[in-house]
Amino acid sequence: MLSNPRLPQSLMKSTLLAFLTIHLVSGFWSPAAAANRPNILFLFADDLGRYASAYADPSRPSANDIVSTPAFDRIAREGVLATNAFVSAPSCSPCRASLISGRHFFRNGSHSQLHTPWHGDRAADPWNQVRGFALFLQDAGYHIGWSHKMHIAEDRMGGKKNNYRKAGRAVNSFSQKVSGAKDQAAAKEELYDECRKNFRAFLGDRPATSSGPAPFYYSFHPTNTHRKWTKGSGKALWGLDPDGLEGKMPPFLPDVPEVREDLADYLGEGMAFDRCCEVILEELKKTGELDNTLIVISGDHGAPGFPRGKTNCYDFGARVLFAARWPGHIGAKQVVTKPISLIDLAPTFLAAAGLPPEKGMNGQDLLPALKDGDHGKLRGWALIGRETHVNTARGGLPYPMRAIRTDDFLYIVNFTPDRAPMGDPLALATPTPPAYEAIRENTRLTYADVDAGPTKAWMIQHREDPRWETHWNLGFGPRPGEELYDLAKDPHQVTNVANDEAYYETRQRLRAQLMGELEANHDPRLAGDTFDQPPYNRRTKPGQTKR
Repeated sequence: MLSNPRLPQSLMKSTLLAFLTIHLVSGFWSPAAAANRPNILFLFADDLGRYASAYADPSRPSANDIVSTPAFDRIAREGVLATNAFVSAPSCSPCRASLISGRHFFRNGSHSQLHTPWHGDRAADPWNQVRGFALFLQDAGYHIGWSHKMHIAEDRMGGKKNNYRKAGRAVNSFSQKVSGAKDQAAAKEELYDECRKNFRAFLGDRPATSSGPAPFYYSFHPTNTHRKWTKGSGKALWGLDPDGLEGKMPPFLPDVPEVREDLADYLGEGMAFDRCCEVILEELKKTGELDNTLIVISGDHGAPGFPRGKTNCYDFGARVLFAARWPGHIGAKQVVTKPISLIDLAPTFLAAAGLPPEKGMNGQDLLPALKDGDHGKLRGWALIGRETHVNTARGGLPYPMRAIRTDDFLYIVNFTPDRAPMGDPLALATPTPPAYEAIRENTRLTYADVDAGPTKAWMIQHREDPRWETHWNLGFGPRPGEELYDLAKDPHQVTNVANDEAYYETRQRLRAQLMGELEANHDPRLAGDTFDQPPYNRRTKPGQTKR
């Protein structure tokens, strides 16, 4: 383990990456070029990790064995399935900010963290330099819009006027709405129709051009996969028997009925998302433009309310489902195993529209590799990290992590291993600790970087039981300055080999690669406690919060 996780300066020196880009200028487009531009449809689930029946693997039993996701599977079958797609930050707004900017999360100023406003000169906020990729599409004549959650400044994607949800937003409470209905089948259909009508309203606003309707960019961002969902709904609404998960749970989660049911309920919400995607795809097909549309289905990070999920750099927290289809431009039946990042979507969407990447984007246009199936053209690694998630988790301080995920290894630097990775015990350390029900319902009571839910409450209730000591330590215990996982031997990343001499050269190589990328992109964390202080944080010095 490193005695000082800030690492030697000599290991952090590298040349700043240069980006040779061309800006879109007035009059760039000719009518002929405009006529050939594809539509772009982005179906993006909140908090949904890599869960789809297309990922089921008989040699590796998992939760994917019990789900059914025909819409996702179709897109994967007729295009590309990515088995290792990662977010830049496994936290809500930092993930989405990196997605629309095409930048590493730490380059987005006030949007590098969740619930942490800019505490300084607003003019100096790096977020001011960001224009979401949809604005460049709009400049080029695209009709742009989305439905439901953005979780970032909506002006970067066209403003609130572009949020199409006049037909309703009840789909965001899918299991609650359907579970409470007398006729559950009819209640499901009503929610599907809501999605259909919102998409139709968007299509109905498309302006006409001399060559037909304007090309469009539309994204569907429901939040039903974000907690809270209805207990028992996975089985009741989708036939997902929690007992079907026995023996298929990741080794860091207790394989007990309460946790299996919680995971089954989450998977049910993922199936609801897939059915909504199917409805939108059916509407798209009616326009006759299905094959002239680049379609991507993905999620914004891993499972919420489960240890080592959301807010973590492990695969369970940062790896997401990913499939893409565009006949003639993305070869069918491809499986990409090399790591890709969701920051790659911004330059990919721009390239599909014939636009150059915006200056400063870190993402890579995926289309050249996906057109001819030459995956050697891909970058082959993903950079992941986080700072503050819930701002009360540890007295206003972040838990800074940076990681690099390659084909074979996951390497993580925890810059402040003296802090609690999932937050302080808070109310749990008081003379009258909260009961199970309170922990299940209120995220901020204790270990606030893990969302409230039955799994969190169960693990806290059993934290002193020797049978679950290993699970507790993996999920909530302290972490060293460095972590290294050999994915061939340890796909679930539970055995840290950072201090194993057999991995010395691998650790050195990955450390240098990670630190080189961070320095080349001016990560504020490398300057020390920058993210702990204004303007990134309201705290003025350790142990003192500005009132």
